[in-house]
Amino acid sequence: MNKQDLISKIKQLDGISQDERAYLINLVNTKKKYGLVWEDKPEEVEEQLRENLPVLKEVKEKAIINEDVTLSEVEVPNHILIEGDNLHALTALTFTHEGKIDVIYIDPPYNTGNKDFKYNDTFVDKEDSYRHSKWLSFMDKRLRIAKKLLSEKGVVFISIDDNEIAQLKLLCDEIFRTDNFLAQLVWKKKQGGGNDSRFFVVEHEYLLVYAKNINAVSINLDSEHELDNGLYPFIDEDGTEYGLVTLDKSSIRFSESLVFEIKDKDGNVYTPRIVKGKQSCWRWGKTKVENEFDKLVFKNGKVYTKYYRPEGVVAKSILYETRFGRTESGKDAIKNVLGNNSTFSYPKPLELVTHTLKLGSNENSTILDFFAGSGTTLQAAMELNKDGGNRQCILVTNNENNICEEVTYERNKRVIQGYTNAKGVAVEGLKNNNLRYYKSEFVSRDTSLKNKRELTYLATELLCIKEDCYTAFPSKEKWFKAFTSKTAQFIVIYDEVRIEDSFEIIEALHTQKTNDNPVKVYVFSHGQYPFTEDFEEVLPLITLCALPDAIYKAYQNVLPKKKREVVPVLEEDAVGEEENLFNQDAH
Repeated sequence: MNKQDLISKIKQLDGISQDERAYLINLVNTKKKYGLVWEDKPEEVEEQLRENLPVLKEVKEKAIINEDVTLSEVEVPNHILIEGDNLHALTALTFTHEGKIDVIYIDPPYNTGNKDFKYNDTFVDKEDSYRHSKWLSFMDKRLRIAKKLLSEKGVVFISIDDNEIAQLKLLCDEIFRTDNFLAQLVWKKKQGGGNDSRFFVVEHEYLLVYAKNINAVSINLDSEHELDNGLYPFIDEDGTEYGLVTLDKSSIRFSESLVFEIKDKDGNVYTPRIVKGKQSCWRWGKTKVENEFDKLVFKNGKVYTKYYRPEGVVAKSILYETRFGRTESGKDAIKNVLGNNSTFSYPKPLELVTHTLKLGSNENSTILDFFAGSGTTLQAAMELNKDGGNRQCILVTNNENNICEEVTYERNKRVIQGYTNAKGVAVEGLKNNNLRYYKSEFVSRDTSLKNKRELTYLATELLCIKEDCYTAFPSKEKWFKAFTSKTAQFIVIYDEVRIEDSFEIIEALHTQKTNDNPVKVYVFSHGQYPFTEDFEEVLPLITLCALPDAIYKAYQNVLPKKKREVVPVLEEDAVGEEENLFNQDAH
């Protein structure tokens, strides 16, 4: 039976609803013949998005702002902590950060069946026949949005263990494409113990690494890899460590052209040696010897060339616990900051997360962790900023058991402000960092004029995140708000009737700015038109954007579609196509 016949029979079925009929036809129309196939299980947080749009609202009393640093000439990163479901937060971030995230590190639930993964507010246990389908549905939605957020040079690191590594690898191959797969790293998380294990002692977990675009990505060298100091026993005039290697070798293919005399500055003559009865030859030809003579070292009757200690080595795929920490190391790092009150389970070691961020980021990268947990990723980013960098980190976590407020936020608040560690030693704060706290809010998806205006008002703090611009322009007027920073300035006009009144504000923003960027003007509009002609007087000073249309456009490809009572028609290219449908219980 081909697709056309099967769909015709489905249309004639009695006793099923239109939604069920539509689902069955959609199932038949699924064309996937290879890859990961699972039954998509509805998720309540996604259903909420069928009727509502997410925005972010700042909890201003939780902001940690170092005013002394902020008012100085030093550029300070504004880190973002979002309390809420990560599907809602990721959707909101498509407006603020699409194509802007350089590194994603996530440590999602491993789906062990031991109360580590909730779906629709219920723990998924090992006996759940839809255990893997629920986890895949959960991860698929979030990773597809995450890919949109990655920059072209972006890279994603995902921690996982044996429970879902096989499924996750196939899922990531589908979302990011197999040719963007970079590595499957192995983290050796412990040593010894486990003698009560039935078959094998499991000492490792994994990190899957994918690029957004393998032709644009760059993975940094591992600059802290331990090298044998005995290989670099000498120090150059500029303090650089180096070693020596003889210019003649008997192990390379012999060539008469590489056998010739070399004279040092004192006139001493050197020729390739005879080693174990075999004539060696130089590694360099005559022309290179003449051009790079100053790089030769004459010593003990031999000719040498220098090799220098490298700035780093290509990162290794096995991450040993002696350098990157054990499972217990992550717990110790939290207790070191928060004391013994923290009960967070299985946080990743700070050393491990710092290493992944260092490989994937530069000093100005934007980093995202949407399974933030205890907030290790933010602490790692701030530790890396000790090099004078300006890495910005965005964290997302729910507040189950008050984790966001009492662990994620409190931990990083202390890291910024300073704390006394477990040994009673005062640790100086990493004060060149700001932290801002947000919660998810919602506006109806219905595009009434009232809802459009409400969305524009509530989107103001999204705009602050988008422009990384938080210093409010002083005014008691309610028809606009304006913000400035060292690198940007923008105004949002809530009442389109007041456009002409905004010119004075725009000119003031332009006069005060200390950068070359135009003033960004966001103006409420019923549609897509940003009133370009009305802004003609200040047009050379600004860039224009209509709200809330820009938000609708950002969200349109990630929001779930509203439910419809329309039965899908048969795909044109499916007519006459015969295939086995019994394995097509796909999403």
